Amino acid sequence: MPFLLAILSVLLAAPATDWQRFRGPNGSGLSDTTGLPAEFGPAQNVVWKIDLPEGFSSPIISGNRIFLTGFRDDALLTFAVDRTTGKVLWEKAAPRDRKEKLDPRNHPAAPSAATDGERVFVFFGDYGLIAYDVAGRELWRKPLGPFNNIYGMGASPIVVDDLVVLACDQSTGSFIAAFDRNTGRERWRTPRPEARSGHSTPIVYAPPRGPKQVILPGSFLLSAYAADTGKRLWWVGGLSFELKSVPVVEGDTLYINGFGSGENEPGRRVAVAPSADVFPAADKDKNRKLTTEELPTKHAADALAFIDLDGDKALSVEEWDYYKAAMDSENGMLAIRLGGSGDMTVKSVRWAYRRAVPQLPSPLIYQHVLYMVNDGGIVTTLKPDTGELIKQGRLKGAIDRYYASPVAADGKIYMASEKGKVAVLKPGGDLEPAVVNDLQDDIYATPALLDGRIYLRTRHTLYCFGIK
Repeated sequence: MPFLLAILSVLLAAPATDWQRFRGPNGSGLSDTTGLPAEFGPAQNVVWKIDLPEGFSSPIISGNRIFLTGFRDDALLTFAVDRTTGKVLWEKAAPRDRKEKLDPRNHPAAPSAATDGERVFVFFGDYGLIAYDVAGRELWRKPLGPFNNIYGMGASPIVVDDLVVLACDQSTGSFIAAFDRNTGRERWRTPRPEARSGHSTPIVYAPPRGPKQVILPGSFLLSAYAADTGKRLWWVGGLSFELKSVPVVEGDTLYINGFGSGENEPGRRVAVAPSADVFPAADKDKNRKLTTEELPTKHAADALAFIDLDGDKALSVEEWDYYKAAMDSENGMLAIRLGGSGDMTVKSVRWAYRRAVPQLPSPLIYQHVLYMVNDGGIVTTLKPDTGELIKQGRLKGAIDRYYASPVAADGKIYMASEKGKVAVLKPGGDLEPAVVNDLQDDIYATPALLDGRIYLRTRHTLYCFGIK
């Protein structure tokens, strides 16, 4: 029986045929497709291309339809595109009850859609969740928010069995919730009080015994929740105070990177005194709040926008404690053994790597090499078993900033830069690009790989590339 359960676990975690969520099968960035082109561009190996309203969401694919979101004339839009021809099959506008403040690197249409093959689910920070059938008929809507994430919301929904699961991490009131995929009724909601910043999208873990689990990184902690009830089952500490990447899994181990700031790098960490030492002297009016005039250090004043969680222009004891914890945390890529009960930090952290870790792009494991590219364009390859460095450097011909996450299939690793350079690497961990393609337009969305095609969204265009 244990053997059969282990086989079942493998089957549950096996890649899906389609690319039904952000980064494809379970957020891995991997596809089993073959026949992908290494060379492509605006006039090379183009099967079709179509101009679309601007959006940062990534292509999501089921059957013959591609689903994306976009933004035009203050309208929040969802599109379905024919995968064969590139024709827009339908376009729907969502309600927009508000306009939340966004970081310049974010966008009103940043979260990617998710689909179960019959329905498509989209999330907008300025409204909430909406479900359509694949023909474009609205099935239900679920207003959520308003939110107070300093960057704006960015996590994408995922589908787990009959549930749509959404992480809503923000400065205050963070939670993860599940909604009935047929009706939109909220089935469970679990607070995440430690999560203060970030927009990671969860993945699913199917253990050898027991129900599926939803794995979600956040400030300081990675947590596992029972998919059917939302009960928090186990967690691992040691993460950065900001988490935006999607974890990836190989075997029994999960890999996740987190980056808070340059001051969380080795040798650059800022010492912050405990609130018990700071408040008696600095809190002149004894109201247990530090106003801008009472802040004891220039660093605290400079960081106020990030650590003033409730936005009242003063720091409470709780906010100072968060500030200290944030500055005490370390950037890092962590290898974490899956499973357990309760606090698994001591037992489950296999190794940590602390230098040149990405803030936004998610990691990739391909042919037993761990790849990560940070926002500044430094690529690092590691041995996933040990964390040993294989190579580190910048990609010749594609030295740039990176926001899209790497993807891989068919013996090719694709890394897309902000200014539209797409470097194609060979497996093995070497950093010499086999080719660098130039799409001559900004890229923020992560490509999708399916059936010998690359579906890649630039700021203005959706491309389908393939060898004709």
